[in-house]
Amino acid sequence: MPIYEYKCLSCNEEFETLVLGSGDVITCPACKGDKLERLMSACAFKSGDNFTPAKGSSGCSSCTATSCAGCH
Repeated sequence: MPIYEYKCLSCNEEFETLVLGSGDVITCPACKGDKLERLMSACAFKSGDNFTPAKGSSGCSSCTATSCAGCH
């Protein structure tokens, strides 16, 4: 089940949400608006217990270029 990143076009809030199916109705948690833009997410690669952010990416807001220990 994927987690997608969205930006609300009404209030500019960026958020992540778990999408269980194509019929899910997704709304902004801040303003409850439904005019959303799905954002491209940075991906990370897992090897054993280590996560490596994709080249040119910090992975997420808690990651550094060499470690994802803060969030994974």
